[in-house]
Amino acid sequence: MGIAASELRRYVIRPTLIYLGRQPPGAEAFLLAVAASQSALGAELDSQRGHGLYGISDALHYQLWDGYLAKDPDLASLVRGLASQHAFLTGPDLELTVNLRYSTAIAWMMVEASRLTLPPEGDVKGMARIWRRIFQPRGRTDDFIAAWQTVVRPLFHGEPAIL
Repeated sequence: MGIAASELRRYVIRPTLIYLGRQPPGAEAFLLAVAASQSALGAELDSQRGHGLYGISDALHYQLWDGYLAKDPDLASLVRGLASQHAFLTGPDLELTVNLRYSTAIAWMMVEASRLTLPPEGDVKGMARIWRRIFQPRGRTDDFIAAWQTVVRPLFHGEPAIL
C-alpha cells in the first residue's frame, strides 16, 4: 500500500517545490505521476530500478550531485537542508528511500538538470516522454500514461488530458 496521492501532493510535493522556489506549471502533476509509475506511490520504495518514491538509482543520485548541484553551492545547500544531518553522511541513498521531501527535491533537480521543459500540463504523452528520458529509459510510455490516468487525472478534477 502506498501513500494517498492527494496527501503526497499536498504535504510533500507542493511544499518541497515551494521550498525550492520552483513551481512551474505541471511540476506537481508530473512528480505525482513519476511517483505513481516508479513506486506505486511508495508501495515499493527500494527496488532494482532505484530508491524511494521516484525510483532513483545510486548512479543517478551521485551524477546529479557531482554534475549539477556541486556547481551551484546555494542550491546544493538548499537541497542538502532537506536531508537528515547524520543519515545523509553515512548513507545518502537511504535518504531517497526514507525522506520524502529530500527524494522529491532530488527528483525535481533531475528534471531541472536535464534542461528539458515540461510540456503543457495536459500533454500526457509529452510528460511520458520526459519521464522515460530522465527516470526510466527502458520504460514504456504506456505505463506512465496509465499511472497518470489512474492517479493524477482524478486529482485534477478530471481535466481532459491530451493523449
